Amino acid sequence: MGALCVLAASVLWGTTGTAATFAPDVGPLAIGAVAMGLGGLLQALAAVPQMARHASRLSEQCGTVLLGAASVAVYPLAFYSSMHLAGVAVGTVVSIGTAPLASAFIERVVDGRGLTRRWAVAAALGLLGTVLLCVAEAGRAASDTARASVATTLLGVSLGLVAAVTYALYSWAAHRLITRRIASRAAMGAVFGLGGLLLLPVLLATGAPLISSWSNAAVGAYMALVPMFAGYVLFGWGLAHVPASTATALSLLEPAVAAVLAVMVVGERLPAAGWTGIALVVACLGVLTSPTPAGRGRRQRSGELVSGDDVGDAMEGELASGRS
Repeated sequence: MGALCVLAASVLWGTTGTAATFAPDVGPLAIGAVAMGLGGLLQALAAVPQMARHASRLSEQCGTVLLGAASVAVYPLAFYSSMHLAGVAVGTVVSIGTAPLASAFIERVVDGRGLTRRWAVAAALGLLGTVLLCVAEAGRAASDTARASVATTLLGVSLGLVAAVTYALYSWAAHRLITRRIASRAAMGAVFGLGGLLLLPVLLATGAPLISSWSNAAVGAYMALVPMFAGYVLFGWGLAHVPASTATALSLLEPAVAAVLAVMVVGERLPAAGWTGIALVVACLGVLTSPTPAGRGRRQRSGELVSGDDVGDAMEGELASGRS
């Protein structure tokens, strides 16, 4: 169920690029600020009861909360600016495609977590598929528009790396809070709510085009409510059951969904290499989500734990048994 929640979140995130095409006058900073800013504040408002119950534990982990919140604030600005400068294909593949590597490095250095052969195989398939998808879309974009300057592209790639690192950081921070016996909704509400507050000045400075037309306002509302609010609620539930490195690897579904929607909705064409890349991403997801005998045993032993209202609260029983 944790993997399915992350996959569902990735599908919602994959719709953001297509949604943004309906508001071409809105800049990348405004799109990022309204999506993560308002979406984060909505998460905090929805999680007020849970945050109140876990206030003491959140205060004990204030450093992790602050690190996660700062990463939430930086990520959308870097991500959407990367796509704006280097192109959607390059910006997406750098930001999302390298996040699993950054996440694995963080878990290895900070938590001492070893990487399994299964994760390595899945990550290799996913990265190869995402690179093929990037090459296919970049080739199509180069035939349609003039090429950007080298300096602009390099800046976009650099911002994509910043987005990857911050995505990995806030995923790790949320997972760490959950493994400290904090409910998933409380952890995500605290991290994303504070991150949303940090994004409000950016939204006030750049968000005027969002209210210049009904279509722009509708795009902003959709970005905040569906991919960011609903998507990150699902992501938080997923983090209660899978490591951050696995979650970021599963999110490689996002660029594949974005490419398919670009073909079906926007009317773009995807070369054979792009479809091959999507197939490899699907293979990556199959490797990560296929059950193992040990995994089936763990689910049977913890079946009673996940019957509560909050998945994060269910983690408390699992943590008490010494398995996290």
